[in-house]
Amino acid sequence: MTWRFDYRRWDGTQNSEIDDADAVLAQLTDDLLANGDLHEAMQRMLNRGWRTPEGEEVQGLRDLLDQLRLEREDQLDRGDLGGAYSEVAAELEEVLAEERAGIDQLETDARQSGDQRRQEVTDEVATERRMALDLLPPDLAGTVRGLQRYGFISSEARQHFEELMERLREEVARTYFEQMSEAFTNPDPEQLARMRDAFDALNRMLEQREAGEPVDPTFESFLEQYGDLFPGDPADLDELLEQLAARMAAAQAMWNSMSPEQRAQLQGLAESLLEDLDLRWQVDRLAGNLQRAFPDAGWEQRYQFSGDQPLGMGDATDAASRLKELNELEAFLRSANSPASLSEVDLDKVAKHLGEDAARSMDRLAKLAKQLADAGLIDQREGRYELTPAGMRRIGQQALADLFGQLTKDRVGNHRTTWSGTGHDREETTKPYQFGDPFNLDLSRTVHNAVRRSGQGVPVRLTPDDFEVIETEALSRTATVLLLDLSLSMPMRDNFVPAKKMALALHTLITTRFPRDYLGLVGFSEVARVIEPEDLPTVSWDYVYGTNLQHGLILARKMLAHQPGTKQIILVTDGEPTAHIVPDARGVGYDVFFNYPPIAETLEVTLAEVMRCTRSKITINTFLLDPDRALRGFIEQLARINRGRTFSTSPDELGDYVLVDFLRHKTNVRSRGRRAG
Repeated sequence: MTWRFDYRRWDGTQNSEIDDADAVLAQLTDDLLANGDLHEAMQRMLNRGWRTPEGEEVQGLRDLLDQLRLEREDQLDRGDLGGAYSEVAAELEEVLAEERAGIDQLETDARQSGDQRRQEVTDEVATERRMALDLLPPDLAGTVRGLQRYGFISSEARQHFEELMERLREEVARTYFEQMSEAFTNPDPEQLARMRDAFDALNRMLEQREAGEPVDPTFESFLEQYGDLFPGDPADLDELLEQLAARMAAAQAMWNSMSPEQRAQLQGLAESLLEDLDLRWQVDRLAGNLQRAFPDAGWEQRYQFSGDQPLGMGDATDAASRLKELNELEAFLRSANSPASLSEVDLDKVAKHLGEDAARSMDRLAKLAKQLADAGLIDQREGRYELTPAGMRRIGQQALADLFGQLTKDRVGNHRTTWSGTGHDREETTKPYQFGDPFNLDLSRTVHNAVRRSGQGVPVRLTPDDFEVIETEALSRTATVLLLDLSLSMPMRDNFVPAKKMALALHTLITTRFPRDYLGLVGFSEVARVIEPEDLPTVSWDYVYGTNLQHGLILARKMLAHQPGTKQIILVTDGEPTAHIVPDARGVGYDVFFNYPPIAETLEVTLAEVMRCTRSKITINTFLLDPDRALRGFIEQLARINRGRTFSTSPDELGDYVLVDFLRHKTNVRSRGRRAG
């Protein structure tokens, strides 16, 4: 099989999921190290968002919820439901004023004609029309019904009223059916008959489903016959019914949100117009069927509009529909407890209400866990996310890279030894043999030396002065135990996360660059415990009082007892010893004694353990974080006994100090070995 690869310049469109996953994990690391729970750290990251390597801001749930709240408040603060009533009432008053002006003009024209009979007839007609206008019912629906039967004198008033009726029929259509307004505008008798038949068929299908009977007509045949009346492009009957139920429920919420007077006036007007079209019974029947089929669609919802922008019935229903979707989206986001649960969100609705940027952010949030899982960094076990071994290595590599990135090259370099000794890695240099050197003979150089010395041909005779041996790199071994303070003061003083980052970086440094070295990890608070490397990212501080350095030194000494090479303990702490262990009453275990401030006995047994470490040739190098005077005094005693080094540093510089000291320690060990050789 022949493989073919194509390469092109990076243009920003290529897939960078691995780099992106690394960037996401890096931004997740501090939260994970601080609390030790990957699942909770991911949830907090969902809430706050993150920044991609390309600089794109991924909005978190907190920001998206704030946007939803502001959008809802803006919608409520803008709209005025009373505006629909006021506008219709005002326009009807204009129609009446135009008609009365037309009557007056008719009388004026009759008087000016000089025709007595014409004037008498005109006066009768004018009196009759004015009386008809005066007797119109005061409510909107009554006024409209009266004017529909009224014979207009003014052509201007008649045209104005017909245009108003056309708009009102469109408003009613938008109120209940959103996308059917065109079919309601100036419908002809044939179109009205089709609409009645379509609603009747829908009602029969709903009632048949409710009764558990076969649906007739089928959805396919219904769509074929009446699909042009329902332009929402539904995929099946359920989707069509959900669309209709959502709209009718929004209309009901709009009515619920009005004052009783406004609701009575406008709802009566809408029902009057539907009745004129001979559709009211079918629409009422459909609303009842949908309310039984979709009881949770929000039929009882109401909203407190407080703005000054007049809303027609259709606009008010649109606003109620948007508010319902905003509320549903908010409830969904507040209940989301994992990235996977966000995958069910309707991104089209997010884009509709919050914009395309928010929809892209939501998509990234939903894919957070999958992105990290696909990169092999996390896994899900028993419903919770956990780091994989690859994820743990990546966090350690990131911590190491971050710390080395803060150091100058002349301080660290590549940390290789500068002296030669016994080992397994060949160099390209040789040297004359000296007594005690490993007999790694370079035959070519040795024979060349013999030929040059004797100046003769074969046979070549060798002497010890001709021997030349191959130099090899020295491979020193160091055994280290990192003794990490896990007492409550560490997170309280913001020392905990930097200390864990340092531990991860040190573990990664040793396992990748010095694989022959040993590193053990011990955490101590009230008592001490061994920490396995794979548990380091998720280890947390202890919610107890006590700094039991004595127990930590005991465990560290035991771990180093059977390790070859130079031995050291790296102690990281921010408080003096306040606890120690004592044998229990039965003599088979131990109890913990705690006191703050520390008593002399605690300090004495801790220093006694320091002496045992010193006799075991274990160096204790101490890194103090925010030390007070009492801690400095204790550490000075420790250093006098053990002869180890002491560093007083800040959390930000801790990693630099520890790594540099470890590498210098490696160099010093090799230098001592060279001098001893």
